[in-house]
Amino acid sequence: MPVPDRIAALSPEMTAWRRDIHAHPELGFEEVRTSGLVAEKLASWGIEVHAGIGRTGVVGVLQGRHAGNRRIGLRADMDALPMPETNDFAHRSTRPGVMHACGHDGHTAMLLGAAKHLAETRDFAGVVHFIFQPAEEGLTGALAMVQDGLFRRFPCDAVYGLHNLPQLPLGVAAIRPGTVLAAVDYFAIRLLGRSSHGAEPHRGIDPLPGATQLYAALQSLVSRRVDPHGTAVLSVAQFHAGTSDIVIPESVEMRGTIRTLTPEMRAHLEALFRQAVAGTAAAHGLEVELDYRRSYPPTINTPQEAALAAEAAAKLLGAEAIRGDFPSLTAGEDFSYMLQEAPGAFLLLGQAGEAEGSAVPVHNGRYDFNDDLLPIGAGCLVQIVQDELRDRAPLPEQRAG
Repeated sequence: MPVPDRIAALSPEMTAWRRDIHAHPELGFEEVRTSGLVAEKLASWGIEVHAGIGRTGVVGVLQGRHAGNRRIGLRADMDALPMPETNDFAHRSTRPGVMHACGHDGHTAMLLGAAKHLAETRDFAGVVHFIFQPAEEGLTGALAMVQDGLFRRFPCDAVYGLHNLPQLPLGVAAIRPGTVLAAVDYFAIRLLGRSSHGAEPHRGIDPLPGATQLYAALQSLVSRRVDPHGTAVLSVAQFHAGTSDIVIPESVEMRGTIRTLTPEMRAHLEALFRQAVAGTAAAHGLEVELDYRRSYPPTINTPQEAALAAEAAAKLLGAEAIRGDFPSLTAGEDFSYMLQEAPGAFLLLGQAGEAEGSAVPVHNGRYDFNDDLLPIGAGCLVQIVQDELRDRAPLPEQRAG
């Protein structure tokens, strides 16, 4: 069954919403314009709106026209990234240094499209909560919504989210049970020595030799201290030292990220990391300040909900288009916090097609969401609702007549 005509007909509207959001990107917890647009659209379709959840999050509540007591959540993220856009099309970012480089503009537009269709038809039994989340990009907006009572105020028997995937072709979906995306941890290391004149380094304690040795040691942790059958990534992304060509620096700062797929690997690599930092600093006579922050847990799909999502997507795309064997990715997602509160599944939808730039990876200045994916994503969300909430007993007030 292809995308229903009624959803396909929403493509021009969804494209307009998506491109408007793309042109006006907002960083995490600053999505005032975006959340305002979302709230206005939902209210205009007769959906009950709750704003300011998790600071700038929005939840829409819609009751189906059939009796049912199940409640499910559909989630989309709204924030952009602090990076410049290098595209030159008409809907490029109007804000210097901020762009939608991960497709959250498209996710928001798809969920709006699904909400409009479901509000017009209400052909389901129970309640749908449309969850528009802020601050996915490293700021744990999902956790902020959870801590603000998301699932206490809007209980969900299951929750579903999705993300575009430029490395898969348009019309293909990767849906699997178990771990889909990695846990994400961040670190900041500051090695403290004692500054001196560059002509007399022996009068100080140079932190650079220790920092370079530590960098090499950290790079060998995964290759030499982790089981090759496991999966882990350790990346040093920043290295800062010094302000002058003739001064030995007082300190060196290194920052980066660690990604793992299991709780056991997460704990193991953190212990190795701390050991390497402490040992290298001591060997070079350096003091150390370490900020190790556990962020997103792994994104783990529950089997029943993953199977339902795969079946729903197959009804639109065909069974051959569902990649149930797609390997776990080392990217992270704070939707994982919602999956700790309710069963659910996270879908990865291919977007590489004929549209220019549709295969450009996310977090790239040339990235753009493929608008051809909008009806597919909206259609998948609608089908999930219809499959999850399929009891067709009419509500009491509709039984007479």
